[in-house]
Amino acid sequence: MPFAPLSTLTTVPASIPSPPVSYFQIGPLTIRFYALCIIAGIVAAVLLTNHRLTKRGAEKWVVIDIAIIAVPLGIIGARIFHVLTHPDFYFGPGKNTWNPFEPGSVWAIWEGGIAIFGALLGGAVGAWLGCKWTGIRFWTFADALAPGLLLAQAMGRFGNWFNHELFGLPTDLPWGLEIESDNPAFPPGLAEGTLFHPTFLYEVLWNGLGVIVLLWAGAKLRLQWGKLFALYLVWYSAGRIVWESIRIDPSEIILGLRSNVWAAIIGVVVGIVIMIVQTRRHPGVELSPYVPGREPASADVQSQDYPSDFVDVSEPPATVEVE
Repeated sequence: MPFAPLSTLTTVPASIPSPPVSYFQIGPLTIRFYALCIIAGIVAAVLLTNHRLTKRGAEKWVVIDIAIIAVPLGIIGARIFHVLTHPDFYFGPGKNTWNPFEPGSVWAIWEGGIAIFGALLGGAVGAWLGCKWTGIRFWTFADALAPGLLLAQAMGRFGNWFNHELFGLPTDLPWGLEIESDNPAFPPGLAEGTLFHPTFLYEVLWNGLGVIVLLWAGAKLRLQWGKLFALYLVWYSAGRIVWESIRIDPSEIILGLRSNVWAAIIGVVVGIVIMIVQTRRHPGVELSPYVPGREPASADVQSQDYPSDFVDVSEPPATVEVE
């Protein structure tokens, strides 16, 4: 929806202004910056994942075959998770719950309202199906995706900035975020010109640093068999616990904590469990990104990252590998 011009805000030196508009028109078509940020993030993740999978020996652009299933299911999962954790937004008297042409309906994803933890669940199902289809190991794909996923999340957070949403507690820090006082999310009782923690920016910086850490860990520590994805879960979720704790937008509270804080805690635990289990199961390295017997004739089965004298000693040679 449109927002009041920032000229209505009290000028605060060194603060971060919110964008004056959240969309633009091309004829009858409304283009929202929120959607553009998400699309740009998806494209960046696909390109980086394709590069990493190809380097491991997979066919070029096999990532597209996986993405056409994983991306839609990820978006659906993200929306469902958001709706279920914010039921008061969509259900009850006077709500346009099921009307796809009215604002505030469960279908109005263009207004904002997707949750990364739901995207991870839905996207994981889609990725698993895509990997079954292409013959790529699921954990190989997950490891290749991990840095690109963080990059996509960093880019997508700019969509919240354009939407003037999901900001944090009031602050007097010089990088405080300006929010117009007539914004529905502006807390009642606060003075016009109050600044807020730019949680979108905190997450952008944290995720950007995480991309560097994951790329380094994958190359230097040879984290495979899902262990790099496990590191992603721990890194992202640990940061999310902090940023989520200072956000002031409405959320379901469970045992004193926001629902997304609990989701982030679960993310840390799941990441640690994956790291421990996969380290014990697979102390060696992956020699191929493909499930045995699914290698296409045109693919370089031997990983380009490791010499051929590396072997996975976690299972006897005669045992058929499982994903």
